[in-house]
Amino acid sequence: MGFYDRHILPPLLSLAMGAKPIRYQRRKVVPLCEGRVLEVGFGAGHNLPYYDAGRVSHIWALEPSREMRACAADRAAQCPIPIEYLDLPGEQIPLDDGCADTILITYTICTIPDVMAAMAQMRRVLKASGRMIFCEHGEAPDEGVRKWQRRLTPAWKAIGGGCHLGRPIPKLISDGGFRVEKMQTMYLPGTPHFAGFNYWGTAAKA
Repeated sequence: MGFYDRHILPPLLSLAMGAKPIRYQRRKVVPLCEGRVLEVGFGAGHNLPYYDAGRVSHIWALEPSREMRACAADRAAQCPIPIEYLDLPGEQIPLDDGCADTILITYTICTIPDVMAAMAQMRRVLKASGRMIFCEHGEAPDEGVRKWQRRLTPAWKAIGGGCHLGRPIPKLISDGGFRVEKMQTMYLPGTPHFAGFNYWGTAAKA
């Protein structure tokens, strides 16, 4: 890991992930969490203010980047819910089968190198009656925008921590063994279309 990844990228991602349109999306989905929650891609802890402490008893914060966990320190200190850090990637979740009531994944699927391996791990640790709550950017519905997503992704990955602009979010969720229950989509206002098509909703084990 070079200087950029250690010192430039973490505060840059923290700033981008705290933008107003993204905060608004977090406010829609995070309060749906309940019980013991595995948050995949905890990042700088931007979801923490939106958890309902009356419904959530524990948060497993899966985040492999030490620098991102450091960015989350102040928010974590203010959170009344117990937080347990897991410093491994999504493909290696060190939890028992069926231990999580909720999987929360926000703006993370775009960066996971092996999405199917990560989905298999999420499915394994989620209870049979549990839910996945997701909010992700990905493949746009308009071919003109998709063309730009394909063109820009190589450079975007290099500067954005491996972020893919146009991943097909619903397909990845369903191919990963989940059934989408509810989903909404839109271009986020105030964001470029190539990076701003958003999917959010809930899914259960298929």
